[in-house]
Amino acid sequence: MTDVTQMIKQDLTGNPAPLGLMGFGMTTVLLNFHNAGFYALSAMILAMGFFYGGLAQIIAGLMEWKKGNTFATTAFISYGSFWLSLVFLWVMPKMGWAETPEASAMVAYLIMWGIFSAILFIATLKLSRALQVVFLSLTVLFFLLALGDYTHNPAIKIIAGYEGIFCGFSAIYTALAQVLNEVYGKTVAPIGLVKK
Repeated sequence: MTDVTQMIKQDLTGNPAPLGLMGFGMTTVLLNFHNAGFYALSAMILAMGFFYGGLAQIIAGLMEWKKGNTFATTAFISYGSFWLSLVFLWVMPKMGWAETPEASAMVAYLIMWGIFSAILFIATLKLSRALQVVFLSLTVLFFLLALGDYTHNPAIKIIAGYEGIFCGFSAIYTALAQVLNEVYGKTVAPIGLVKK
């Protein structure tokens, strides 16, 4: 094999995972500040959900697809689509495009995302401790939010908000740890890679 062929086959693209994790993490933190009662739902959350939580994660997922990473492709494109769908669930009724979903419909929506997240958590058992924290806390978050909608108990939504803040910051840590470790060429912030 010639040197030119080796250069063509070598992947010289950057790691898109920090972008996807930051899009997920920052948007999750900001939404869950709302769920915890710090401020009302506003255009700030909608814009973050559409652009950073939604589009940026989908872009990261497409970049991961190019690298052949099935887990990251599935996670980033799915959660990017989650954020876009959530924004549209809030916006479409305001625009008169659709009826506001019933509480039971939102419970089903959140439970499905919880099940999906639980299965991805199982996959993280072969990846890293940091991702295990992200996906386990995300699974708990979805089921807490579903429980809050099912019981109409505002205290559960507040608890979910604080748990979601933790989940979002765990994703931010994982993203920035990957950036710092790559820039410095050594482990600056551990993510606990699992030995395969």
